[in-house]
Amino acid sequence: MPFSKARKEGLDGEICEEIIGIEGTADEEPEEQCQKQKHKMKLPQKIKMKNIIKPRKNLKSEDAVIPEKLLEVDLDTTGIADSRDEPEVECVKQKIRTKLSEKIKIPDFKRRQKNLKSPETPSVELDFNGNLEQNRLAEAQQQLVEAEERLYSSKEVDRAEDEEDKLNLDCEIFVLRMRLAIHDSFSENNQETLKSALTSILKEEEQDKRWAEVAIDQRPRWRPTRCRYIHDTLLQVIVKERMKNADEQGNKADNLSSSLKEEVCRMGKQVQKDLLKVVRNLRECYPPDFDICRTYAQLYHQAFSTKLQELIRFEISFEECLYILSWIVEYYPKDVLKHKELEEHINSSSLGPLLPEEDLRRLEEQYFSYKENEITKWLSTAFEKEVNKWSHSIEPELMDGYYFSNLAVDVLPLVDGTVKEVNALLSCKGKAWSLLDQLDSFLLSYKTSLEKLIKKNQENIPKVLSANLVNIYQFRDYVLKPEHPLSEDTRTACLSTLADLRNICHKYFLSCIHTDLKPLYRKLWTQVWFAGHCEVVEELVKALENNSDNFKQLKSDCREELLADLHVAVMVEYVRRMMKRKLKLKDKEQQEAAAEFICHDSNRICSVFAKMGSREEWLCQILPKLSEILKLQDPGSLQLEIVTLARDYPDISEQHVLALLNLKTNLSSSDVRRIKGCLSENRDTLDTESSTSFFSKVLIKRKINFIP
Repeated sequence: MPFSKARKEGLDGEICEEIIGIEGTADEEPEEQCQKQKHKMKLPQKIKMKNIIKPRKNLKSEDAVIPEKLLEVDLDTTGIADSRDEPEVECVKQKIRTKLSEKIKIPDFKRRQKNLKSPETPSVELDFNGNLEQNRLAEAQQQLVEAEERLYSSKEVDRAEDEEDKLNLDCEIFVLRMRLAIHDSFSENNQETLKSALTSILKEEEQDKRWAEVAIDQRPRWRPTRCRYIHDTLLQVIVKERMKNADEQGNKADNLSSSLKEEVCRMGKQVQKDLLKVVRNLRECYPPDFDICRTYAQLYHQAFSTKLQELIRFEISFEECLYILSWIVEYYPKDVLKHKELEEHINSSSLGPLLPEEDLRRLEEQYFSYKENEITKWLSTAFEKEVNKWSHSIEPELMDGYYFSNLAVDVLPLVDGTVKEVNALLSCKGKAWSLLDQLDSFLLSYKTSLEKLIKKNQENIPKVLSANLVNIYQFRDYVLKPEHPLSEDTRTACLSTLADLRNICHKYFLSCIHTDLKPLYRKLWTQVWFAGHCEVVEELVKALENNSDNFKQLKSDCREELLADLHVAVMVEYVRRMMKRKLKLKDKEQQEAAAEFICHDSNRICSVFAKMGSREEWLCQILPKLSEILKLQDPGSLQLEIVTLARDYPDISEQHVLALLNLKTNLSSSDVRRIKGCLSENRDTLDTESSTSFFSKVLIKRKINFIP
């Protein structure tokens, strides 16, 4: 039975290697025909067809570039064995060598695809080679199976070896054409041919399974053909090559600072571009059994991962480290895999991490260490710049009428932005917030430098402190915000240091005022005050008004807190003077007069502070409550008022109560004991968290025992 003619010809029309064939013809000598019956053709181990898909010079499609090495067909790989050799075969070859073009024709496959988008439907039934010519691989495969069935259905042990050799070669040619169709998967003109090839692969799987139940020596020597394995292996090679040639596929990576970043960018773009082609085009070609979207996603994921591991094997810069981490955490999972067309068909969570944990940790440590040092440098540089302004008596700038410093404004956005950036890139969520631990040491240095500044007694200190109060409050607001999850120890330490910084500034401003007020404090609750209290309190109010100008160049929230501290300090000093017992109220008339004076003083003091901008209205209730204790004469009512006072101000002590009762010299010792006992009994039932602390600030230097 004669062999079919075949030819290996590339896109440029070049004739490839010759294949030795044997065929009897009518005009041959009988001796030669006899030799052919004795000696069969020996097929070479490999048929190399390097020029079959030589790239077209003017083809614009990126998918036309296919490496030649993929088309080298190994007969062992496809499962097709050699014919048996005999000693006389060499002499026969000298007489019967013919060109491939005269015996076996392999169509000009790649050239035809330019004008042929799908296998043609023949008007007449085609033979095996005709179906190959028309890219009808499924039909060609079916013809091979039928020929195989006919050949091996015979019970005769000895089969015509030339027919077996021919079927073996046809099977090899079919596998080659199938490989070409698979390899050209990404070509838009190859879709129908690909469908036909995939159909044939499934049929070949069935045939392989059928022959697997037959004894090895009874099977065709080309079984199993392992077409599904060839397909899966070829996909790996295709993906690897497309990723390798990503820079030739039109993936632009402009304006990147290093070749490594450009390569990562091109590969990432190639992954998305090819997966979109899989979803848009290849998905419809493949039967569901192949699960082709998942398969390609895994292959591209692995190829991308392998290349990234190669790139980070050597030392890389911080910028390159950051770029790779950005691809791992942001661009690849969120932009590439979560593309609206891919998300429905690709389960990105099943792909696993893009880098092994060890490699990822190494990148993260390099990145974290750099950012940690960066924050330290920012804080140090900014603070040195601020201190340099102090030492050179550079006046802070005025903004909206108050003195202002840029320290917090310059530092906090940088630190906060860095912490959020690091938190977004690190796999260990929360580690980034440990960067804020540096704030504690920074604020301690701030405190030390501010204390040194005050000791120098420079002329510009009030302006500098006014500006730094703004910084202190901005740092405090940042630390207090719940969205900044500092560790509890760091938050507590920072708030404590910030409170110290605030108090340093407040103490400086208020010390001057208290120096002016001290002579007036000494007149309170003396005979001078009792005889002409209006003059004493008016002097106090006037002194407060005169000092209000010191607060004008403070930012409003800073001024409000400073006024609150001054308001508290004045009221504390008033009550302290009251409890020093320099004035004794002997009878009801004196006690009621003193109560009236207290209410008057409270109104005047609170009015001036309200005018200055204080919002501490709760302080206006203290003196009126104390006046009620002075005014009451009934022990039972007095007892109830004391318990009420302790409820409103849980920090009031027994010594404070005794100091108040000592002002009332007409109160008996037994009445005082009952009041103390009642207060002790009700202490446990009082709400100790209901009010702002006040009496704890009123210091009583020596222990008081009631003196009737």
